[in-house]
Amino acid sequence: QVQLVESGGGLVPAGGSLTLSCAASGSISSLNAMAWYRQAPGKQREFVAIITRSGYTNYADSVKGRFTVSRDNAKNTLFLLMNSLKPEDTAVYYCAGRSAVTISYDSWGQGTQVTVSS
Repeated sequence: QVQLVESGGGLVPAGGSLTLSCAASGSISSLNAMAWYRQAPGKQREFVAIITRSGYTNYADSVKGRFTVSRDNAKNTLFLLMNSLKPEDTAVYYCAGRSAVTISYDSWGQGTQVTVSS
Protein backbone atom coordinates (compact mmCIF):
# COMPACT_ATOMS: atom_id res chain seq x y z
CA GLN A 1 0.00 0.00 0.00
CA VAL A 2 1.01 3.57 -0.61
CA GLN A 3 -0.04 6.62 1.35
CA LEU A 4 -2.13 9.15 -0.57
CA VAL A 5 -2.83 12.79 0.22
CA GLU A 6 -5.36 14.87 -1.70
CA SER A 7 -5.21 18.62 -2.10
CA GLY A 8 -6.68 21.40 -4.20
CA GLY A 9 -10.26 21.43 -2.97
CA GLY A 10 -12.13 24.60 -2.21
CA LEU A 11 -15.12 26.79 -2.98
CA VAL A 12 -15.85 27.56 -6.61
CA PRO A 13 -18.82 29.15 -8.43
CA ALA A 14 -20.95 27.04 -10.74
CA GLY A 15 -19.35 26.90 -14.17
CA GLY A 16 -15.87 27.30 -12.74
CA SER A 17 -12.87 25.00 -12.77
CA LEU A 18 -10.73 23.33 -10.15
CA THR A 19 -7.78 20.93 -10.24
CA LEU A 20 -7.29 18.32 -7.54
CA SER A 21 -3.97 16.64 -6.79
CA CYS A 22 -3.13 13.37 -5.09
CA ALA A 23 0.43 12.93 -3.86
CA ALA A 24 1.64 9.38 -3.27
CA SER A 25 4.36 8.25 -0.90
CA GLY A 26 5.70 5.78 -3.43
CA SER A 27 5.72 4.95 -7.11
CA ILE A 28 2.32 5.19 -8.78
CA SER A 29 3.60 3.65 -12.00
CA SER A 30 3.69 0.27 -10.26
CA LEU A 31 -0.03 0.42 -9.43
CA ASN A 32 -2.57 -1.30 -11.65
CA ALA A 33 -4.81 1.75 -11.51
CA MET A 34 -5.62 4.93 -9.67
CA ALA A 35 -9.03 6.47 -9.35
CA TRP A 36 -11.05 9.33 -7.98
CA TYR A 37 -14.18 8.80 -5.92
CA ARG A 38 -16.45 11.30 -4.22
CA GLN A 39 -18.99 11.31 -1.43
CA ALA A 40 -21.66 13.90 -0.76
CA PRO A 41 -23.24 14.26 2.70
CA GLY A 42 -25.78 11.51 3.33
CA LYS A 43 -24.88 9.66 0.15
CA GLN A 44 -22.76 6.66 -0.77
CA ARG A 45 -19.28 7.08 -2.15
CA GLU A 46 -19.36 6.99 -5.95
CA PHE A 47 -16.86 6.42 -8.72
CA VAL A 48 -15.69 9.48 -10.64
CA ALA A 49 -12.70 8.61 -12.84
CA ILE A 50 -9.97 6.00 -13.35
CA ILE A 51 -6.61 5.82 -15.07
CA THR A 52 -4.85 2.47 -15.48
CA ARG A 53 -1.17 1.64 -15.68
CA SER A 54 -1.48 1.52 -19.47
CA GLY A 55 -3.07 4.96 -19.60
CA TYR A 56 -6.66 3.88 -20.20
CA THR A 57 -9.19 6.28 -18.70
CA ASN A 58 -12.87 6.09 -17.94
CA TYR A 59 -15.38 8.36 -16.26
CA ALA A 60 -18.73 8.32 -14.57
CA ASP A 61 -21.48 9.43 -16.93
CA SER A 62 -22.18 12.43 -14.73
CA VAL A 63 -18.71 13.90 -15.32
CA LYS A 64 -17.85 12.79 -18.86
CA GLY A 65 -16.82 15.70 -21.02
CA ARG A 66 -16.18 17.90 -17.98
CA PHE A 67 -13.51 16.10 -15.92
CA THR A 68 -10.09 14.85 -16.99
CA VAL A 69 -7.91 12.46 -15.00
CA SER A 70 -4.16 12.43 -15.54
CA ARG A 71 -0.93 11.57 -13.76
CA ASP A 72 2.72 12.49 -13.52
CA ASN A 73 4.60 9.27 -12.80
CA ALA A 74 7.88 11.08 -12.22
CA LYS A 75 6.26 13.13 -9.46
CA ASN A 76 4.07 10.27 -8.19
CA THR A 77 1.05 12.51 -8.45
CA LEU A 78 -2.48 12.00 -9.74
CA PHE A 79 -4.64 14.89 -10.98
CA LEU A 80 -8.29 15.57 -11.62
CA LEU A 81 -9.10 18.59 -13.77
CA MET A 82 -12.70 19.61 -13.22
CA ASN A 83 -14.37 22.01 -15.64
CA SER A 84 -17.90 23.38 -15.90
CA LEU A 85 -18.55 22.53 -12.28
CA LYS A 86 -22.11 22.11 -11.07
CA PRO A 87 -23.57 22.31 -7.56
CA GLU A 88 -24.18 18.56 -7.69
CA ASP A 89 -20.41 18.07 -7.92
CA THR A 90 -20.16 19.21 -4.31
CA ALA A 91 -18.59 16.39 -2.30
CA VAL A 92 -15.47 15.16 -0.58
CA TYR A 93 -13.17 13.83 -3.28
CA TYR A 94 -10.95 10.83 -2.55
CA CYS A 95 -7.93 9.44 -4.33
CA ALA A 96 -7.53 5.65 -4.46
CA GLY A 97 -5.04 3.11 -5.75
CA ARG A 98 -5.01 -0.63 -6.39
CA SER A 99 -2.07 -2.95 -6.96
CA ALA A 100 -3.86 -5.44 -9.22
CA VAL A 101 -7.02 -5.57 -11.29
CA THR A 102 -8.33 -8.44 -9.16
CA ILE A 103 -7.90 -6.53 -5.90
CA SER A 104 -10.15 -3.86 -4.47
CA TYR A 105 -8.70 -0.40 -4.01
CA ASP A 106 -6.40 -0.80 -1.03
CA SER A 107 -4.96 2.69 -0.70
CA TRP A 108 -7.11 5.73 0.09
CA GLY A 109 -6.46 9.34 0.90
CA GLN A 110 -8.30 11.35 3.53
CA GLY A 111 -10.20 13.41 0.98
CA THR A 112 -10.48 17.04 -0.02
CA GLN A 113 -13.68 19.09 0.06
CA VAL A 114 -15.05 20.58 -3.15
CA THR A 115 -17.97 22.96 -2.81
CA VAL A 116 -19.69 24.41 -5.88
CA SER A 117 -21.99 27.33 -5.20
CA SER A 118 -25.11 28.11 -7.21
